[in-house]
Amino acid sequence: MKYILVTGGVISGIGKGIIASSVGTILKSCGLHVTAIKIDPYINIDAGTFSPYEHGEVFVLDDGGEVDLDLGNYERFLDIRLTKNNNLTTGKIYQSVINKERKGDYLGKTVQVVPHITDAIQEWVMKQARVSVDDDDIEPEVCVIEVTGSVLNFVNLNPINLFACLCFILLRWHFSQVVCSLLGIKKKHGEFPSSSEHTVVLELASHVQLIIGSSCIIIMCRCSSPLETVVKEKISMFCHVEPSQVICVQDVSSIYRVPLLLEEQGVVNYFCNRLNMSVKMSPRKMLTKWKEMADRSDRLLEHVTIALVGKYTKLADSYTSVIKALEHSALAINHKLEVKYIDSEDLEPTTLGVEPVKYHEAWQKLCSSQGVLVPGGFGARGTEGKMLAINWARKQNKPYLGVCLGMQLAVCEFARNVLGWKDANSTEFNPESKYPVVIEMPEHNPGQMGGTMRLGKRRTVFKSDTSVMKKLYGNVDFIDERHRHRFEVNPALKDYFVKHGLQFVGQDVQGERMEIVELEDHCYFVGVQYHPEFTSRPIKPSPPYFGLLLAAAGKLQSYLSKGCQLSPRDMYCCSSSGSSSPEPDITELKFP
Repeated sequence: MKYILVTGGVISGIGKGIIASSVGTILKSCGLHVTAIKIDPYINIDAGTFSPYEHGEVFVLDDGGEVDLDLGNYERFLDIRLTKNNNLTTGKIYQSVINKERKGDYLGKTVQVVPHITDAIQEWVMKQARVSVDDDDIEPEVCVIEVTGSVLNFVNLNPINLFACLCFILLRWHFSQVVCSLLGIKKKHGEFPSSSEHTVVLELASHVQLIIGSSCIIIMCRCSSPLETVVKEKISMFCHVEPSQVICVQDVSSIYRVPLLLEEQGVVNYFCNRLNMSVKMSPRKMLTKWKEMADRSDRLLEHVTIALVGKYTKLADSYTSVIKALEHSALAINHKLEVKYIDSEDLEPTTLGVEPVKYHEAWQKLCSSQGVLVPGGFGARGTEGKMLAINWARKQNKPYLGVCLGMQLAVCEFARNVLGWKDANSTEFNPESKYPVVIEMPEHNPGQMGGTMRLGKRRTVFKSDTSVMKKLYGNVDFIDERHRHRFEVNPALKDYFVKHGLQFVGQDVQGERMEIVELEDHCYFVGVQYHPEFTSRPIKPSPPYFGLLLAAAGKLQSYLSKGCQLSPRDMYCCSSSGSSSPEPDITELKFP
């Protein structure tokens, strides 16, 4: 087993997740089996109780693990399935050590940070690194480990120091480290423009030397433009590494270009030599699909606009997987995605306290969009605005996709405005509602918040052969998707909706939970209780999102009439304005 540790430089938030994912991608392109682990310093057991404004979205895994959003990057880039143990937190480690102490596993010893906590982290990492992440059940050969935050952040020193020990345990040819650092260099005759840049590199250099040493370090410099040779040489001198160990990761047009950027600068050769690995195939050949995606993304001329109506729109990371799923689908239909973020509270009438300017701007954004998406969320704030957006999409025959809460609110809106149940609501927002359209699940434990929802991969069975969603999924009888919710559509009221055209085309195995809802006589009005964005991949877009983009671009009926078998070339030909966009290079792309 080979280990590659990815840490930050002097600040956090510089893209370590994308760099770690890209390193794994280029190694996997060589035929190696790769896994990934994320280490977070916070005391929380997992990310499940975080506000989206704290760390962005909560990513959900097949086993129900609520983890950091970077694990979503790993899964999308590497096309693997991780488990909750691939996200290691201080809380998890301390909990496991305390549990062992309570059971007497330490035989009366005084339990301390060193060696018990540090040993527990090493044991956890070395055990989890060997867990298969592919369908072929083969043990991984390389484990990419990302430590969150900055290496100069005190809370992160323990895990990095213990990996220094791990380096000696594993011997030099099993361990390497990637240090990511932000260099705000402005071109000025190839020189550092001020002493501040010297400070950045010197601080980085001192930490590199103190922790592990330069022999196994590769430095990845985040910057706005490519580094001059003289700058690389200066970094090399201060950090005591070879110039070949200084890699420039400049801003690029698409994240699909990051693996290509690393491969072009010899990162594969460095790791193969450093870790004594032999590649099984040419990475350049295997990265062809990434170059094709990047080239196509840069050449797209047609646009498709989607209104994302949510309550966490001030931070894009709150909806990372949703945006990625939209991007994957937009790329598949050869359109450039434009997302219009709308705070759902701004759609509510000005009599409720919304500023008139924000109110009119929000409605202008909604009315000028080609499709509407209402993602998941919690709490009553902004729900009335979301239902107003759903009502508009339903009446105006605009493509609509509701995910989790977005599905539940679509049912509530239908109950209010079609069935005439003016008091219809979710018991999450109004426990005394006369028409409890959405109710709490029986197994929910109200005693605590963390880990008490219906989480992870669950099966949905299609109940209709004419369902649009069944066709988009390839006419399969059932699907497995990831869930994260405490409330569900009230099954006792199902027949009232069906009589008026709102069909529950997907249900759980027992037929007790409503999983997919579709509206008859509408271009595309779909709600799903699960979160399909978590399993979307760049070349395998999620069917619900793919259907939304197809409908928004006016291509859904052509796609369905062809049996959902159109290639990108066919998609281009059936576009009403295809003459304005260059024809894609690739001739085949598989859709689910």
